[in-house]
Amino acid sequence: MSDRVYNFSAGPSMLPLEVLERAGKEITNYQGSGMSVMEMSHRSKVFQKIFDDTKANFIKLFHVPENYKVLFLQGGASSQFSMVPLNLIGKTGKADYAVTGNFSNIACKEAKKYGEINLAASSADKNHTYIPAQADLKLDPQASYFYYCANNTIYGTEWQYIPDTGDVPIVCDMSSDFLSRVVDVSRYGIIFGGAQKNLAPAGLTIAIVREDLAGNELPYTPLMMNYKTMIDKDSMYNTPPCWCIYMLGLVLEWLESKGGVEGMEQIKHAKAKLLYDVLDESKLFTCAAEVGSRSDMNVTFRSASQELDAKFVAEATAAGFVNLKGHRNVGGMRASIYNAMPTEGVEKLADFIRAFDRAN
Repeated sequence: MSDRVYNFSAGPSMLPLEVLERAGKEITNYQGSGMSVMEMSHRSKVFQKIFDDTKANFIKLFHVPENYKVLFLQGGASSQFSMVPLNLIGKTGKADYAVTGNFSNIACKEAKKYGEINLAASSADKNHTYIPAQADLKLDPQASYFYYCANNTIYGTEWQYIPDTGDVPIVCDMSSDFLSRVVDVSRYGIIFGGAQKNLAPAGLTIAIVREDLAGNELPYTPLMMNYKTMIDKDSMYNTPPCWCIYMLGLVLEWLESKGGVEGMEQIKHAKAKLLYDVLDESKLFTCAAEVGSRSDMNVTFRSASQELDAKFVAEATAAGFVNLKGHRNVGGMRASIYNAMPTEGVEKLADFIRAFDRAN
């Protein structure tokens, strides 16, 4: 479709065109039901099948072990900043947090309401341009859990390893790199993420919870913030985000057609390398994140002046590359190249960067 732009937004982000077109065809009459998924009872047999198929496909594609439960929740990843400590910190009253960006910092502040928080690592000393090494983690063996955010959308950094925390369960926010690379789920206690970057429209939060970690919530945990409640009711204590779950199902089918998570990992790394190579060769631009910590999802870069940055963003927008302005905390530019961004879009942006570089 020639009227569509290349949308490099950090989220809500672009969805696969094939998925949008299929959803469009089914929007008024889903598979002969005579109604839209948006109009269905979540208790209906038609929707129950959508729900069951979507969950089963997610478990298959993400290789979720049998002793984990997949939950389809609401409240965004931000609700998990409270839900995690409410459900887990009661074991010892303590938790470890690695603060490597905006969202892990907010999560850490929130957790301090519920227990004693040890700052296991922070990259604030260099404005979050790097990921701390394993040797730099100051771990508390008494912690109920260790928390980190896998990919930092604002700063353009990504953890390239899973921290070794001994017997302490790991909790990970994977909002912005979910289903973009193969993950050994068994090494985590809880994985969660908002769907609006790689998986579905905004409104759905996915949590993968190791079963033995549920049921230990603090006594004042709200009903809807209790993992055990949601596990017992299979995410349907109340009405779940039905449309988003349906859209996730379509995205998962699309992902399967691309070779699953294994196939997507190769595609996304190639896309990121293309951009980083162009930026590293550029005379005008520099990458914000340090080599070895760079994100495959959010490529952050800048020129020598704010005026030139603004000129780049304006000319890029006019050329059909939208939402490239960096976050207000860091300035510069940010190209978010999640799963749905086609390789063609990244190739064309790389060509645009080269041309801008020569002209300026």
